[in-house]
Amino acid sequence: MSTTHVDVLVIGAGLSGVGMACHIARQCSGLSYALVERRERLGGTWDLFRYPGIRSDSDMFSFGYKFRPWHALKVLADGPSIRQYIGETAREYGVDDHIHYGLQTRSANWDSAARRWTVESVNEATGETQTFVCRVLLPCTGYYSYDQGYMPDFPGADQFKGELFHPQHWPEDLDYSGKRVVVIGSGATSVTLVPSMAGKAAHVTMLQRSPSYIFSVPGFDALSERLGKLLPDSLVYGMARKRNIVVQRWMYKAAKRWPNATRKLLLSGVKRQLGENADMSHFEPSYNPWDERLCAVPDGDLFAAIRKGDASIVTDHIDHFTETGIKLKSGRELEADIIISATGLQLQMLGGMDLSIDGEPQQASSRMTYKGVLLEDVPNFGYVFGYINAPWTLKADLASEYMCRLLNHMDRKGYDVFIPHDDEGVKVEDESIMDELASGYVRRGAPNLPRQGRKLPWRVLHNFERDQRMLLKEPLEDGVLQFEAASADQPNQAAAA
Repeated sequence: MSTTHVDVLVIGAGLSGVGMACHIARQCSGLSYALVERRERLGGTWDLFRYPGIRSDSDMFSFGYKFRPWHALKVLADGPSIRQYIGETAREYGVDDHIHYGLQTRSANWDSAARRWTVESVNEATGETQTFVCRVLLPCTGYYSYDQGYMPDFPGADQFKGELFHPQHWPEDLDYSGKRVVVIGSGATSVTLVPSMAGKAAHVTMLQRSPSYIFSVPGFDALSERLGKLLPDSLVYGMARKRNIVVQRWMYKAAKRWPNATRKLLLSGVKRQLGENADMSHFEPSYNPWDERLCAVPDGDLFAAIRKGDASIVTDHIDHFTETGIKLKSGRELEADIIISATGLQLQMLGGMDLSIDGEPQQASSRMTYKGVLLEDVPNFGYVFGYINAPWTLKADLASEYMCRLLNHMDRKGYDVFIPHDDEGVKVEDESIMDELASGYVRRGAPNLPRQGRKLPWRVLHNFERDQRMLLKEPLEDGVLQFEAASADQPNQAAAA
């Protein structure tokens, strides 16, 4: 068993973890750091998911890191390109030399006397245990389990003679040429898979219980291309990023303020794509826009596949599986060679690791989140949780900047410990940090998520403008975030990772 001592330990080497480490390397040069990654490669979500068409559901000018411009002009970038971007960013800032691969983080315990975290991890290939000791612990592990997606207990699924799987674990050798494919679900994964498989498959059917809002976005940023012939790349990137953030925020605010008008606008866009004779019942959700995330499709590729007859949408409920497909509640049977259960994620916080303070187990789901970054009464601990109504990385960048601001403040002031504490009793037990969304996977996983408070700083805003002010401008010492000074007999144990 080996032990590594660092100032800051980041858990996860995906988009959020690499971003956090780059911020530390750029803004906290006096601190040593390391990243622990369970997989053998960096990239997180963008390395795990390998299904056809995997791509971002946000434009890359705002989904990319603020500090490292994305210069490609494809609006919704594909997974391999995003994975390459993360890797290039890690190399550019020297982060790749600090990543420990193949280690599953099992537990983390805060020792109040030593004022240190002890993190136990195991090499899943060899079974060897590795220990990390750090001043500050920063899980950047996202919010879902990498082990398995959510697969409902479909009646009769064991009778089906074809292939049935969840897209989170796509079979590498799958050949769907000329096959009849049914994709169960109506979210971002489904609307990506259907047009990507259409044409090569005999036919692709998207089977949904209820519709989602789907809208078309340009696949290519023609305006930035034209501006790039006249202006420096850095200026073009800055303008595109600001423009897209403003447009996204305006769309969300408009949907919340004028839901009926926004609904009409979205549905009219679908009708333009499909034609006047389209069966709009498959595209008319029963909820208001942004009660669940909207689904963006580049250049209307889903609608094009439907127009060509290569794909179709069926809105119905599953009664049971048969040997050759799916029997629906309506009595109709969908024949299939391949069934893909794009039915959502299994929510999980902190990568599934056990958290304790002085040996006493702690549950993130019993704690409030402070400014959407820290955890109530958990010392020297922060985490990244991106936006649910905007590109994830916008919040990840803000959270990383805030953590660097906090760490530098502590070093200047001679503080050794920070801990957010609620003196007013503002917790709302039945409200999680994702309560703004009504998606099925959110409702299923809500009990595992941190709680909300009735007022700031214990509420998660999901508001880019207000978060900018709160995290980057407002005083760090606000009476809620408490600090402890370093004691003279407390040695600095950190060494280079």
